[in-house]
Amino acid sequence: MTIRALIFDFDGLILDTEGPVYNSWRELLLQYGYDMSLDDWQVCIGSAEGTASFFNTLADKLDRPLDIEAEGPQRLQRELEMVARQPVLPGIEAYIQRAGELNFKLAVASSSDCKWVLGHLEERGLRDHFECVLGADDVGVTKPDPSLYLTAMECLGISADQAIAFEDSPNGVLAAKRAGLYCVAVPNPITSQLQMKQADLQLESLAELTLDELLVIVDRDLQGK
Repeated sequence: MTIRALIFDFDGLILDTEGPVYNSWRELLLQYGYDMSLDDWQVCIGSAEGTASFFNTLADKLDRPLDIEAEGPQRLQRELEMVARQPVLPGIEAYIQRAGELNFKLAVASSSDCKWVLGHLEERGLRDHFECVLGADDVGVTKPDPSLYLTAMECLGISADQAIAFEDSPNGVLAAKRAGLYCVAVPNPITSQLQMKQADLQLESLAELTLDELLVIVDRDLQGK
C-alpha cells in the first residue's frame, strides 16, 4: 500500500513542551526538598497514566506534603511562560507543507488533552492543516496503549500500512508500533537519552531528511518486510 497519511505526536515532537513541563515541575519540587531527575520523570513522558502513577507515589519522597491544588496555578503559569517561547521544532512546517502538496492526510495523536493541543496549534497557525486532532479526552487509555493511533487511523479513513507515525518518546513509539504503524522517532532534549529501539527509524530532527527522502526509506523498508 502507498503512504497516504502522516500522524504526529504533539508534545516534544511538534513543539518542545516536554522541557518546560519537566523544568516547571522540577523547580516546584525543589522547594519541597526533592531534586527530580530525568530518570524519575521518564514514566510521565507521553503517558497520562504514567504521570498519575508518578504523583501517586511522590509523597514518600518529599520533605512535606505537596498541595497540588494550591501550587498548581503558579506551576502551570511558569510552564506556559516557557512553552510560549518555544518555536515549532525543525522540519515540522516543511513536512506539513510538502504533505499538503502530496495530498496526504494529517493527524495529531497526543496523550495531552485536546484543548492544550488545539490551543498551541491555533496559536502557531497550524490547526487547519490537520484533518484530525486527537487527545486524551478522545480515548479511554493513552499511550503506550495504541488507542490514540487506532482512533486517528479511523478518523482519517486509512489503514496502518498507509501512514507514518512520528514520535519523540518510548511510550509513543510503543503505541504506534502496537497500532501496526511505521514509526519514526525524533527525540527532543528531554527524551534523547531514552531508548527507542522499537522505532523503525530514528532521526535527530525532521530537518535531517526531507519528506520525499523519508518516503524513499519507508518504501524500501516496507518492501523488505
